[in-house]
Amino acid sequence: MLQRTREVEVEICRADELERRRGLSSELDEMWSFVKAKSHPRWLWHAIDHHSGKILAYVFGRRKDDVFLELKKLLESFGITRYYTDRWGAYERHLDPEKHRVGKDNTQKIESKHINLRTRIKRLVRRTICFSKTERMHDLVIGLFINRYEFGQLL
Repeated sequence: MLQRTREVEVEICRADELERRRGLSSELDEMWSFVKAKSHPRWLWHAIDHHSGKILAYVFGRRKDDVFLELKKLLESFGITRYYTDRWGAYERHLDPEKHRVGKDNTQKIESKHINLRTRIKRLVRRTICFSKTERMHDLVIGLFINRYEFGQLL
């Protein structure tokens, strides 16, 4: 009888330590809505933790590079090691290609977040009679919702 032995090395560590070693990965996307009329678009740019689905940061504005750069600046303190996005040009122009992955296979959580937001906030629905008359009110209503349901606090 031939007997083989295999050695298996196991390292046990806490989940927070594993996350620190692995590095934080984030999904980024933008979501369209409008103020007063569809000719006045307003975009919600946000980033979520790829593993937990929690919103890390968000900004409002146009679908322009300078608005994305505001979001990127908010994300600097998180030390993100991997970004998952769609093919929007701002991401490709301003994210390090070594840290950036493009494709739908890793942006499922943020797309699901869009569905939840559109279901709960009627101002984000594309065909609606519920809309904001000013950018300030638009940003406040959505910001209050995100702060309440994502962070458990009001502004």
